[in-house]
Amino acid sequence: MKSFKNLCKEELLKERENLQKQYDNYLKENLDLDMSRGKPCKEQLDLSNDILNINDYISRDNIDLRNYGILDGIKEAKKLFADILDIDENNIIIGGNSTLNMIYDAIARLYMFGYMDNTPWCKLSKIKFLCPVPGYDRHFDILEKFGFEMINIPITENGINMDMVENLCKNDEAIKGIICVPLYSNPTGTCYSKETVERLAKMETKAKDFKIFWDNAYALHYIYEKIELYNIFDACKKYNTQDRILYFFSTSKINFPGGGVSILAGSDNTIKDTLKHLSKQTIGYDKINQLKTVKFLKNKENTLKLMEAHSNILKPKFDIVLNTLEENFKNNPILKWEKPKGGYFVSVDTLEGLAKKVVAMCKEVGVVLTDAGSTYPKKIDINDTNIRIAPSFPSLEELQKAINIFCLCVKIATIDKMLAENNL
Repeated sequence: MKSFKNLCKEELLKERENLQKQYDNYLKENLDLDMSRGKPCKEQLDLSNDILNINDYISRDNIDLRNYGILDGIKEAKKLFADILDIDENNIIIGGNSTLNMIYDAIARLYMFGYMDNTPWCKLSKIKFLCPVPGYDRHFDILEKFGFEMINIPITENGINMDMVENLCKNDEAIKGIICVPLYSNPTGTCYSKETVERLAKMETKAKDFKIFWDNAYALHYIYEKIELYNIFDACKKYNTQDRILYFFSTSKINFPGGGVSILAGSDNTIKDTLKHLSKQTIGYDKINQLKTVKFLKNKENTLKLMEAHSNILKPKFDIVLNTLEENFKNNPILKWEKPKGGYFVSVDTLEGLAKKVVAMCKEVGVVLTDAGSTYPKKIDINDTNIRIAPSFPSLEELQKAINIFCLCVKIATIDKMLAENNL
């Protein structure tokens, strides 16, 4: 396709008319296509159906897991995730199916009680958090719920703008943390480099109780390339900053999102401090589900085989999205997009001021996307450009139609912008 920038007014109007006819035809189809969230499709869920047939409830230590007890999780679950993530099993707490729940609770503990002998955050006049953008909307929702001031940190090729992070943390005691997805991040697919991890570990922070919320949600979720994330605990041990790490992971997209397990990992001090509060909150999480998860996943090698099966299902879907974007916009640079090596999303950027319009146009036709602006704190994308595409849930046929419609809406919105700005 010829670049819109090279078209005269008459050519733009003719192209606009042709695109509108296609759009009107889609309107007649009463479509219901969902690219809004990173939900596994039925084929992915079916990979884990055998977990439903596991009925064991006796642990390797001959403990009846149907009863009370074992606050921090069963030993075999700790061992499994220690092997998978290269973390000391003594520094792991096994939780329920929701990492977000564990993140929320961790922030609530710091807010209400503080970390060890530090002042509880609720007693301070202002709390600030650093937020890589575009980023994960549910992270931002939690921070907003607690009334924290959120500071945008631009995503870079190596992860995040560390010059900015270091400068801010060094000089502002109110900055208490950063929350990030360091591998195949949501939504850009960015992978943090070893240098970025090292700098996060060794940087000077004015706040003594500064925390790195390390949500390694997509640690195993490669699609095109396996990337080895530098171990944040190894980095922090070099600089004696282990207490700043709160590491989160779950099996939510490995087996069943509604029936997985999550983990919180941290330093000796962090685990001790967490269990002190957790013991007042619960007698223990679902230990039977923990055992079922271990029996199903078995070990690291078997888990990686399962993830290869997930990758084989997802790759054709990401191919559809990326190839269609390439076909539509390679020679018509009105849309930019990231080419992720893994994860669950494709991040795209329209021309300034068009993201909300494109999402609204898609919705009118029956293609649901995450609301424009959601990848920024308080849903404020000041340039109104970023849109998150989630290819995993639709069928291949549905996805192809949905991304075709998305491209169509981008073109219509862009032509309208060009005509308006140039008084054509």
